[in-house]
Amino acid sequence: MSPKTPVVGLLGGGQLGRMLCESGAPLDAQIAVLDAENCPAKQINNNRHHVTGSFKDPVKIKELAANCDILTVEIEHIETEVLEEIDTNGVQVRNADGTTTNKKVAIHPSWRTLRLVQNKYEQKEYLKNQGIPIAEQMAIESGDAMLASMGEASEKFGFPWMLKARKDSYDGRGNFKISNQKDLEQAVKEFGNLSCYAEKWVPFELELAVMVIRTEDDSGKMKRVVPYPVVETVHEDNICSKVFMPPRNVSENVCKKAQKVATSVVEKLWGRGVFAVEMFLTKEGDIIFNECAPRPHNSGHASIESVPYMSQFKAQLTAILDEPLPEVLEPHVSSSIMINILGGADPDSHLPLVEKAKSMYGSRTAVYVHLYGKESKPSRKIGHITVTGFGSIKDLEAFAQPLLKMVDAIRQERLQASSKALRVQAAPTPGNPKVAKGNPLVLVTMGSDSDLPVLKAGIDILNQFGVPWEVDITSAHRTPAKMAQVAIDAADRGIKVIIAAAGGAAHLPGMLAAYTPLPVIGVPVKATHLDGLDSLLSIVQMPRGVPTATVAINNSTNAALLAIRFLGAFIPDLLEKMKKYQLEMEHQVKDKATTLRDIDVDAYLAKMGKK
Repeated sequence: MSPKTPVVGLLGGGQLGRMLCESGAPLDAQIAVLDAENCPAKQINNNRHHVTGSFKDPVKIKELAANCDILTVEIEHIETEVLEEIDTNGVQVRNADGTTTNKKVAIHPSWRTLRLVQNKYEQKEYLKNQGIPIAEQMAIESGDAMLASMGEASEKFGFPWMLKARKDSYDGRGNFKISNQKDLEQAVKEFGNLSCYAEKWVPFELELAVMVIRTEDDSGKMKRVVPYPVVETVHEDNICSKVFMPPRNVSENVCKKAQKVATSVVEKLWGRGVFAVEMFLTKEGDIIFNECAPRPHNSGHASIESVPYMSQFKAQLTAILDEPLPEVLEPHVSSSIMINILGGADPDSHLPLVEKAKSMYGSRTAVYVHLYGKESKPSRKIGHITVTGFGSIKDLEAFAQPLLKMVDAIRQERLQASSKALRVQAAPTPGNPKVAKGNPLVLVTMGSDSDLPVLKAGIDILNQFGVPWEVDITSAHRTPAKMAQVAIDAADRGIKVIIAAAGGAAHLPGMLAAYTPLPVIGVPVKATHLDGLDSLLSIVQMPRGVPTATVAINNSTNAALLAIRFLGAFIPDLLEKMKKYQLEMEHQVKDKATTLRDIDVDAYLAKMGKK
């Protein structure tokens, strides 16, 4: 690519970001990543435009935008308000003369698409009104009215039916199958504070998926949609485990029907890029839309080898940069199987599988191993294996049997060990300073699930330091009895610090502090009115005798760092990690100062992309 190629900013640097960077490297694409320092994408991509921090943090998102010309995403759970602000007003950059100007930054896919798909109920309602076939659904009331609302759903749909969270659900999380009357009460306990919807049970035969490339002009008018071949996805334990191309025992007519539904879905959305459309195939041969992900997706990984001239990752860059695309996407092989490498019961459980895959060769088959540079944890996606062939999918499945059997054995060991992993361990003490993974030290709680995006940045920090945590919703106004009990029980359960977020009147942190002897850190959340100032004052103005630490509005990062400092007082390992963290910040500032002295102001601003 020429030196004038735009810098692409990527929100999220996990395995999808890593493979995007791998695909962009031969093209000399400049991809700047916002994520943790050693995230998988940054491990293979040295870029001066990178930003370290959480892709949930609006301040960091604006910092990345100032370094880029185009923003794209690795995950759809991004705060769309800041993306809308950047799209509408641009982002401020400082000029060499000290003045500031607004820089225009394109966002693909559009924040409109991201906002829509974040709420699965609204996503399906919108697409239903656009003529897309979906399973029948209805809204479920939350709080005290939830049980009655679910009773209405039971009468309407009969058993079984699916209770689903509208937001922040993926890989099966946020779903609850309602099989009988007894399940209703359990569902209230687990989902009572979430915004949910009911979905009629779809007795599907297979799950199908189609990746679709979408392009549009600068005015937002769609130009083209180009579908990839249909694949069959297999889920185990609510996680995609295998993907078959072509789908097994599915006719060509059904595949064409699935492609038509998928392209129809993507035509109704906004922005450029690749979109994953997941669907159900019923025994009658009907295609029912399930959900859409506006980004590269697990179901499209095999395209790296099966469609090498335009993998889904190359397509993401090609589309958002508005470069030429092929008329059709034809695979270079007859069949492919993608096998996810999921973390097993032990950190090295997957190693024999990887070694076996490396040893397999055939005259008409090939095996490709992709590892993501991630620590192995049970059920975590740490890599994938793609097997391709020039024969039938049946023949290829027979060739891949050794790998499929090993994957199943890893899964069985993981399931057998899961009960042990869930046992509560002794809380760390000055005499037992090792942090136990199974025992939460920090309770992260909020007054509403709408506060979760704000808290995600702090949760990322806790994960970065290896601090075990748990999350809950405890409204000071809607569930006062539960809130009080949570606070009273926290210390006895081994919790050492509480982080509590709330907007508006923001009574939650102070009320928790009134009930617990533990330190409470309040995170004021910017609500619709008063820009969060009301929340800040409600927390910081606690009366004498009820101390409640307070951080800046929406700054859960500092809340997590403060919690780690509390813990570091009696856990030496965390104290050392905090010292290292502070030292790294110091080195970053010194390095920037040295560079500024060496290359002068104008050159430094040009290096930052702000001149």
